Amino acid sequence: MHKGVARVRQELRLLWRRARSTVLIGCLGLAILGLIASGWLLFRNAAHNKSIAALALGRDAPVGDDAPAPLLFARLQFFILHDRIDEAQGLMDLIERAGDRAVRARARLNFGNARMRLAFDLLQRAKPDSAAPLINLAKEDYRQALRLDPDLWDARYNLDVAMRLIRDYPAFDSKGDEMRAGEKGLWTDVPGIPRGEP
Repeated sequence: MHKGVARVRQELRLLWRRARSTVLIGCLGLAILGLIASGWLLFRNAAHNKSIAALALGRDAPVGDDAPAPLLFARLQFFILHDRIDEAQGLMDLIERAGDRAVRARARLNFGNARMRLAFDLLQRAKPDSAAPLINLAKEDYRQALRLDPDLWDARYNLDVAMRLIRDYPAFDSKGDEMRAGEKGLWTDVPGIPRGEP
């Protein structure tokens, strides 16, 4: 029995000697592949950072549809700052698909802010009918930002400002003046003349 164990050990040593070079070459190959992949990722991230820096400085930089969320967000900011809202809308869809909740929330907040700036400009030019749809869209952007990040204080504050400009009244049933069951209408103020003494 003792000779059998010694023979097995001897055969294992022979197998290891034969396979050792193959295992070492395989490990070396995996290490080289890892270095190549790391270098490619570093190069790609450096290119993304360069594009983000260019966009932050006000120079347009093309961005692919498969770009990471921070790069898409930087291009969205560029479009918003240059009043190119229609082009920014297309990026919002890409950012939504990118999946990063924090970036999506900030993008919705900034997009809502851009709409509010346009609405304020229209209000100053005495065009409230044109400003109303922008304010309603901004409110929806703020709500979406809060769904993604309930602690986003800026979105909460800006939603409150937008709600003061155009109120959301409860939805009433067309057959009667009762709220539909299960709906939570946002009603920040009761319309009409206050009752009682001043």
